[in-house]
Amino acid sequence: MNGYSTHFIVQGALWLLGIFSVVTWTLILVKGVQAVRAANGARRYGSAFWAARSFATAAALERSESPLGRLAAAGFDALADADDSGAEDLEHSWSRHDLLERHLRQQIQSERRRAEAGLAVLASIGSTAPFVGLFGTVFGIIHALSAISHAESASIAVVAGPIGEALVATGVGIAVAVPAVLAYNFFVRRVKGAAADLDAFATDFVTLAQKASFRAPRLTPVATDPLKKALA
Repeated sequence: MNGYSTHFIVQGALWLLGIFSVVTWTLILVKGVQAVRAANGARRYGSAFWAARSFATAAALERSESPLGRLAAAGFDALADADDSGAEDLEHSWSRHDLLERHLRQQIQSERRRAEAGLAVLASIGSTAPFVGLFGTVFGIIHALSAISHAESASIAVVAGPIGEALVATGVGIAVAVPAVLAYNFFVRRVKGAAADLDAFATDFVTLAQKASFRAPRLTPVATDPLKKALA
């Protein structure tokens, strides 16, 4: 293997690490914005939900594009669909309970999948980037040995370029892996915390629904934002 081919392999590894870096920081930005929006939306909807005077009033709240809002909407829709089915006797109250819990569980799983989207890419980059860097390092060293054999000299002038290129590949691999691993761990913790919050809200929602005999009216959502109320 000549020096030109090894040089191109090292450059290819560096370009691949550059692509990894772009993907990593793009995902960090996108997931960060998603997490902030989800947290703000959940906080606003949670405040409006718990400030509602009754379960029926909460059902009429404006649908929020947040995990908490979508979870509540799934619960209200499940109860409203059960009412539309024509089962009005108490014999079906427990089936309503099961129906509600099933829809809430499905929505929590859907929200978790939405929050976890892209995290596998971060984990893959974090685990493979150092090895891509080492791959470039190996061929950088091969390039240096090839240069020594052709020049029949091991002077600094001969090996400085290939060895420096090899060390750069190692450093770039580590520099790409560290943000990916840290971001992955951070977002995984956020996903687990958000899932726990949704589980807690679902439990409270089932309790409130039980007090309302597992019935919720299908109402036209009303605005919770003061500006939207003024414009309505």
